[in-house]
Amino acid sequence: MGDVTLRDVARVSGCSVATVSRVLAGTRPVGAETARRVREAADALGYRPNHAARALRSRSTGTVGLVLPQITNPFYPTLVRELTHVLHADGRAVLLADCDDDPVAEAEYISDLLSRQVDALLVIPADEERSREAVAAAAARVPLVLMDRGCGPGIADSVAVDNTAGMALVLDHLAAAGRRRVCFLGAAGTASAAAERRAAYAAGAGALDPGAPDRVALGDFSVEWGRAAVDEVWPARPDALVCANDLIAVGALQRLQQLGADVPGEVAVTGFDDIPMAALSAPGITTVRQPVAELAAEAARLLGRRLSDGTGGSRRAIRLAPELVLRGSSARDAPGSGRFGVPPAARSAEPVSASTLT
Repeated sequence: MGDVTLRDVARVSGCSVATVSRVLAGTRPVGAETARRVREAADALGYRPNHAARALRSRSTGTVGLVLPQITNPFYPTLVRELTHVLHADGRAVLLADCDDDPVAEAEYISDLLSRQVDALLVIPADEERSREAVAAAAARVPLVLMDRGCGPGIADSVAVDNTAGMALVLDHLAAAGRRRVCFLGAAGTASAAAERRAAYAAGAGALDPGAPDRVALGDFSVEWGRAAVDEVWPARPDALVCANDLIAVGALQRLQQLGADVPGEVAVTGFDDIPMAALSAPGITTVRQPVAELAAEAARLLGRRLSDGTGGSRRAIRLAPELVLRGSSARDAPGSGRFGVPPAARSAEPVSASTLT
């Protein structure tokens, strides 16, 4: 049997082709009895909409391009899942591209997605500076929202966690626990999340110890760097390692255990993002939880606003409230703390207030 058409559904339901189109597209209100007959006929015939034909008529493909830095970072699959769900609820499909932290490849993927006539773009830029030209050019052509990281003010709408507030939660917790010889293990380069977390540490760590802001080791967002960073800083015997993300924290914890260090008795370890591995480590890693579902919902909302209103108007920058998740890697009295215990996750603080910048 050939493809079922709107005309076939109209014949079986006893309605006009125009009425069938309105019911199935949801473009105009139709009486309840008429809508029921149309849907029953469509279901009985196995009708499926022809998205290519609809795109030609409406000049909309119903697709959104998503470009991210590295799918192997466990934070991003969780975010992609939430984005896929929220965009699907709006009737949009997602085309995914992984640039492997390469701004040149990122620019090529953006160009490719635009050539496929995506309606809009979501981009997690690989680099704040080197990604800017391609992102700005794309934002001039289609609605574009930056997620998790930025490319500088005014480039495009953006939504991200408040990295400064998240780092303040970590430092306040360590100060209350009496930690003073604190060291930051971060990522080099100009990805905005890395730079913001590094700057927030430098701004706040001096309250623990005047020398703390200078105790910084930079590599990348990886487990391997976490292990190597411990070898770099451990001779100075820090009593807390503040890691810029959970992958670094996992690697640091592994290496500390190989060295026989007592975590958290001798040294505390904290992360950022709250990926699944943070809770599964032994001990579990104290970390800053990003509101992933809210991040996806806000990005979709900003995108929907641009698609409805056009690409003009002022850019919006939204910062979402993080929260601290306290686990055994930093709390001496937490259940399961020590070298081998796996404590249950417990929220140690109410989320800080979110702020919206325009």
